[in-house]
Amino acid sequence: MPMLLDPSKKYKPYTPINLPNRVWPSKTFTNAPIWLSTDLRDGNQALANPMTIEQKTSFFRQLIKCGVKQIEVAYPAASDTDFLFVRSLIENNEVPEDVWIQVLTPAREDLIRRTIESVAGARRAILHMYNATSPTFRNVVFRNSKEQTIELAVRHTKIVRKLTEECTAKYGTKFIYEYSPETFTQTEPDFAIEICEAVKAAWGKAGRGEDRIIFNLPSTVEIAPPNHYADQIEHFCRKISDRENIIVSLHPHNDRGTGIASAELGVLAGGDRIEGCLFGNGERTGNVDLVNLALNLYSQGIPPNLDFSDLQSVIDVVTQCNDLPVHPRHPYAGELVFTAFSGSHQDAIKKGFEAQKVRHLEAFTKNEPLYWDMPYLPIDPVDLGQTYEAVIRVNSQSGKGGIAYLVKQYLHLDLPRKMQIAFYRIIQEISDREAREVTIEDITTAFRSTYYFGGPKYQGRLALRHFKISAEPASDHSELLDDETPQDELRRFDGTLSVDGVYRVIRGDGNGPLSALLDALRTNLDIDLTIREYSEHAVGQGKDAKAASYVEVVPANNRKSSRSWWGVGIDSDITASGLRALLSAVNSAIGDQALPELQLHVGFNAKSGQEDIASAIVNSLGLELPRRLQAAFFEIVQRSARDAGGVISLDALTKLFKETYAFIDKKDAKLTLGEYNMVGEGGIRRRFTGEIVFDGHARKVSGEGNGPLSAVLAALHSQIEGILSIREYSEHSVGEGTDVVAASFVELVYDFPGSARKTATWGVATDTDITASGIKAVLSAASQLELAAKIIVNGK
Repeated sequence: MPMLLDPSKKYKPYTPINLPNRVWPSKTFTNAPIWLSTDLRDGNQALANPMTIEQKTSFFRQLIKCGVKQIEVAYPAASDTDFLFVRSLIENNEVPEDVWIQVLTPAREDLIRRTIESVAGARRAILHMYNATSPTFRNVVFRNSKEQTIELAVRHTKIVRKLTEECTAKYGTKFIYEYSPETFTQTEPDFAIEICEAVKAAWGKAGRGEDRIIFNLPSTVEIAPPNHYADQIEHFCRKISDRENIIVSLHPHNDRGTGIASAELGVLAGGDRIEGCLFGNGERTGNVDLVNLALNLYSQGIPPNLDFSDLQSVIDVVTQCNDLPVHPRHPYAGELVFTAFSGSHQDAIKKGFEAQKVRHLEAFTKNEPLYWDMPYLPIDPVDLGQTYEAVIRVNSQSGKGGIAYLVKQYLHLDLPRKMQIAFYRIIQEISDREAREVTIEDITTAFRSTYYFGGPKYQGRLALRHFKISAEPASDHSELLDDETPQDELRRFDGTLSVDGVYRVIRGDGNGPLSALLDALRTNLDIDLTIREYSEHAVGQGKDAKAASYVEVVPANNRKSSRSWWGVGIDSDITASGLRALLSAVNSAIGDQALPELQLHVGFNAKSGQEDIASAIVNSLGLELPRRLQAAFFEIVQRSARDAGGVISLDALTKLFKETYAFIDKKDAKLTLGEYNMVGEGGIRRRFTGEIVFDGHARKVSGEGNGPLSAVLAALHSQIEGILSIREYSEHSVGEGTDVVAASFVELVYDFPGSARKTATWGVATDTDITASGIKAVLSAASQLELAAKIIVNGK
């Protein structure tokens, strides 16, 4: 049957209460109500498969952990399972001293007796009795008059009083009495008050504090808007006598979807206590959700007196015990409630976090509260044991701001706006192609792959291995400087790149490190680009801080090009960070463009320079030669190539280097290192004692200096005429992991007394120990010099 065009012919509207001067609309919340969980009774009876004793015990423990002080544990007369569960709580001492367990019974003497038996021996118990009072139940279900309905409630209240007093006398159990005029919201308001007055008189013990009687006023079936329920509660609270001796308890159901509103307005109208379930389980559409209500208060700065700091553990227990899922959009607890897919929402949240960081820093310095004020997030997920991981998720509806937020959260990179736009297009392509939500892993992997960011796995065709930035006189390079650059600010880049897996030594000049690298790429690899935008920021703080750099490059002849490429780099050194960012962008720009290959034959001709020679050595031996050594060896190679007809092979080049600097094969070296010891002497000074072999003869020598190398020189001076000094020293590592060794380069100068000209040469050595590597490099250089030995007489 279709829906009626005129539903008034089938359904009657609710009858509002005439309540002049109602006060609840102008009230506000100031404190939390008393909470009663009815998960183990009302929630349990609503399950297709009621909980076992083990499940109910697990649920009970979770409620205790959350701080619930009143728990309706069972309808003990309904089944042996419920009865035995109550007994197990008491006999196993599961109930803390400050917690009241509540049990439910209808107005029937045999069931009341069974119910009281279940709690005998408990420290604190609430006996909850009910009978239906609405016209429909009176006239149709029970066929009782108002008088008979009142008589039934009064007679059984007296039975409850008698039996609970006997139980208290015998077992010491303290009781509170709760009475429910079931179907309260469908009962005539004045009749509900009349029956409660009669019950209170029959109980005869209502007092202050823990002696208060509880009147539970349920919206057993929600039949009207929440303001009507509030009117009913305020009407009851106004007219019931001895109000100070009464706890007015609210038990809203959710048939109209306004259970939360009914509970909140009911409290404003005078309610003291709320009965409900975690996440709103219960008959039909469920009971009111205690988690929702408590966190509504919390988000307004009011302590709820319930602890949901680990909300996920609560969700896990409830879903396992009830075998019911929590809806993804359920307030506070749903998987998606702190999630924004919309681009505009994501942008607002991103900006909200940025503004809050500044605001909280100012408030902290002034010792003011760090207030939470975030677009679309009424409560901080962290307070509930959640993280910010799911705050922003990406699909086809998402925007650049949300994607940038995730990159900042997971990669700690604060992308420039134009780079956000560029990366957004890449993620949108993935989303459109896959037709699904884009995960965090998708985004971070796409970022690393796009910008060659994140280690060897994502390395592009060009990768920085080693570099040195030095100042050069600008007089001969004025064409490289712009009009605003001081004439003494020319910078030179000397470095080693991995180019398609082959090491290349390149050199370039510019008015800064990045322009120098661009010049080197243009000169050595035919890559002609220029920088249009550059920015940087710090990542982390203190000694662990690093620099993140962002570079946008365009073709060198078109700075206004519509096509550009972005790159990102991160390093503890700001210069290295910028160079890595530039190479990241260049990798994107070159794509699969062919690059000039390293010539395998180098010689004395216009095409082969010292960079080619240095590239050959770094590929064959792993040695990154200092620039002055490059120049020195290049002269040697030129002479050798000239003698060989103008060309020298790579193998011959490598052999020539080894022979020239006695590298690896030391058998022909004049000076070699034997056993030695290096110790500290008076602060930073060092003392060398050991054996140095001079032309096959071992000599015990010693020397002292302000470092290992100067100490070795002092030891050599004891054996030779003249003075040795170090003009340049550098070092780097060769290899990776356990196979790494140190490579040292030393340019040694020899000043022989009486000679008009100083002589100089280079020494090269490797060793697993950096000190030994440096000493061997000194001896390697000294071996190539014509040293004049002192005449040793009688060992002196």
